[in-house]
Amino acid sequence: MQKLLQAFTLCGLFFLVFSCGSVDQKPTELPAKKEAVRGVWMTNVASEVLLSRENIIESVELLDSLGFNTIFLVTWNRGNTIYQSDIMKNFTGRSIDPKYGDRDPLEEVIEEAHKRDIKVFAWFEFGFASSYGDDTGGALIQQKPEWASKDINGDITAKNKFQWMNALHPEVQDFITSLVLEVVNKYDVDGIQGDDRLPAMPSNGGYDEFTVELYKSEHSGKEPPANHLDFEWVSWRAQKLNEFLKALYTSVKQADPECLVSMSPSVYPWSKENYLQDWPTWVRQGYVDLVCPQLYRYNIDAYNQLLEEITSWQLADSDLPIFYPGVLLQVDKYNPSEEMLRAMIESNRTYGINGEVYFFYEGIKKFKGLFSEMYAEPVSFPELTKKK
Repeated sequence: MQKLLQAFTLCGLFFLVFSCGSVDQKPTELPAKKEAVRGVWMTNVASEVLLSRENIIESVELLDSLGFNTIFLVTWNRGNTIYQSDIMKNFTGRSIDPKYGDRDPLEEVIEEAHKRDIKVFAWFEFGFASSYGDDTGGALIQQKPEWASKDINGDITAKNKFQWMNALHPEVQDFITSLVLEVVNKYDVDGIQGDDRLPAMPSNGGYDEFTVELYKSEHSGKEPPANHLDFEWVSWRAQKLNEFLKALYTSVKQADPECLVSMSPSVYPWSKENYLQDWPTWVRQGYVDLVCPQLYRYNIDAYNQLLEEITSWQLADSDLPIFYPGVLLQVDKYNPSEEMLRAMIESNRTYGINGEVYFFYEGIKKFKGLFSEMYAEPVSFPELTKKK
């Protein structure tokens, strides 16, 4: 009996040792990567990045090495597309900005970025603007004069040297929507993006015949206020743009449910008063998947003030996961100091924001050391879904 007990004891010990060994050898689960958008706007102005495929490869490799995971690529600028467009070919006779010839920079960027698991958003930078520095409104207005937005004096609406189409005119809305859907249907983009010109229109516009008649039809024949900053008049036009964005969002999702819709408006409430952009409503009502307001400020106190306003009252806590600030990295001869750039990134982290989007690519080259340090920890592109 004693020998039998010893045998059972040895068997039990043998079982425990091997059981423990098998537990110890279970694969250790690695902690999940943080999720964040680390993005950059890539332009065709003040940059040579799109002038050759070699330049594109070099830029994408640099962004990948520094920890970036998203490119917002200019797709529509100054009345030209930066991709081969059948719509623009039929409209103007040019399928692409002439300087690109038979190339397709959008396709090239998508191919090179996706090799490195970098997302690409088609950025419709020019939005509802028709021209820059051209009082005639450029080719679009010359061909379709009824598309022009007009100010109180009957002139083409202009602001900051941009001339504008009427963003409230259904034909203009259909035109911009057709360009967006052309890209969504033709290219493997991860998303599309509007900015401070889409959807937007300067608030000194809206005095064209179409908009005046539309306003009168909804206000018992009353004329629009002569004061373009009248609260009700601003709100009425802003609501029309809200409705346009909702329709655009729906159209994009019908074409490709996985395509993200991003917007990069001006700061609120300035955006609404000056460009009819009521973007907190866009977020609240669920027709934007990613919002990157342009928090372009030149000192950290002003930047932090914007962060505080957005996170404390402009957006609900449940909407903050889709908020990634737009950070000014270069414009003309300006770059922030390294101290200022570091402070903005650290402020974002203090507010629980793990990423940002930079304007624009050329500035990245000047801060490679800082990005190598601050973006050393890899992140995954977030699941930008919210309950609709």
